[in-house]
Amino acid sequence: MKLTVVGGGSTYTPELVDGFARLRDTLPIEELVLMDPAQDRLDLVGGLARRIFTRQDHAGRITTTTDLDAAVDGADAVLLQLRVGGQAARQQDETWPLECGCVGQETTGAGGLAKALRTVPVVLHIADRVRRTNPRAWIIDFTNPVGVVTRALLQAGHKAVGLCNVAIGLQRKFAALLSVEASAIHLDHVGLNHLTWETAVRLGGPEGEDVLPKLLGEHGDTIAADLRLPRPLLDTLGVIPSYYLRYYYAHDEVVRELGTKPSRASEVAEMERRLLAMYADPALDEKPELLAERGGAFYSEAAVDLAAALLGGAGSPYQVVNTYNRGTLPFLPDDAVIEVQAAVGAKGASPLPVPPVDPLHAGLMAAVTAYEDLALRAALHGGRDRVFRALLSHPLVGQYAYAETLTDRLIAHNREHLAWA
Repeated sequence: MKLTVVGGGSTYTPELVDGFARLRDTLPIEELVLMDPAQDRLDLVGGLARRIFTRQDHAGRITTTTDLDAAVDGADAVLLQLRVGGQAARQQDETWPLECGCVGQETTGAGGLAKALRTVPVVLHIADRVRRTNPRAWIIDFTNPVGVVTRALLQAGHKAVGLCNVAIGLQRKFAALLSVEASAIHLDHVGLNHLTWETAVRLGGPEGEDVLPKLLGEHGDTIAADLRLPRPLLDTLGVIPSYYLRYYYAHDEVVRELGTKPSRASEVAEMERRLLAMYADPALDEKPELLAERGGAFYSEAAVDLAAALLGGAGSPYQVVNTYNRGTLPFLPDDAVIEVQAAVGAKGASPLPVPPVDPLHAGLMAAVTAYEDLALRAALHGGRDRVFRALLSHPLVGQYAYAETLTDRLIAHNREHLAWA
């Protein structure tokens, strides 16, 4: 089996490689290709990746290349983990929206739109090369904003599934609180990427006992503190939102906080400098503890599970993924990309039935789905008017004066990445 990681020079990659090494029985990789345009990062990350495989006695071969066609040729699956513009672009995404009193964040709001505009054309170019070289390969998208990027891939006819680590992170957290194995926890996870709620926490599978009331009753304070949301709000909702819902439920509070501390992008940039220095040490042959602070917890386990299921291996039969709605949530278009539990196999992902969704959640999902549709049109076709319409539609913007100013700032800060600008 050959698996290719596009964006293989990312500091995330050793986390992924460690998972491939530990879970070799689930996903038996013969060749792992790390592709990245940055040769210097590839050299550092590739060297550590090989040492991790050697330390864990993995017989697979790791190669590195800057040649996309060579990287994807013959690959069974291609995993995308890109950041167009790097941490410098992320720093912009997290700062200029704050100047207008809006959340500055890399995957949602105005910053998320900027990332989508930079990213979608690049991802589609890569996917076209994959299809031309090896049309049977699966594309697994971990590149944010996952919902918009996956929708772009699917609308272009690519064999693609989107992946996020929010669900697996909550699964592991809940398992620890309940003192059970993670595999025993099945989440009724519903929503869009970075806009999700856990409406049930089941023991043993889709038909298992719902222990969400017990979880909230006994551990509600801990969960609320992790989400940085008030415990009474969780009690009122009766569900557990992802931490991204704080941008909506406490928008003004978050804006005030973000204006008083360094951006996450600056923190990550410093962390990356330290990580790359560690990766350069020829004695290092395991992922460093610092990597856990970089983000992407349990990303490797989720990626292995999904790739194994898509390629006919030992992956879990039910997984939370991003895929077409196709009537699963009747209040959304069939071609909306939703994030739900799905049956995953060699033919792709088929969403499991979802009970009726509370209007409180459905309304926000419908609004953000409309935004994602407009965001994708802007990413595919460009134009100031399309950018303005997408921003005006977003619940975290919504006012025309904000949308006008944010449109101009988005274009100004991203002109080098926008062919039409």
